[in-house]
Amino acid sequence: MIILGIILLIIGFLTGISILWTLGVILVVIGLVLWVLGAMGHAVAGRRHYY
Repeated sequence: MIILGIILLIIGFLTGISILWTLGVILVVIGLVLWVLGAMGHAVAGRRHYY
C-alpha cells in the first residue's frame, strides 16, 4: 500500500493530476499507520503483520 501510494504521488506530481496526488497521500498515510500498528504487535483486521 505504501509503494502504491508513492507511485501515485510520483505520477500525480509529474502529470499534474491532483486526484492522483491526493490518493497517493491517503494510501501512504494508511499504509504507514497499518505498518506501525503491525510493528507494535497489534492485530489489525485479524492480521498480525502487514507487509
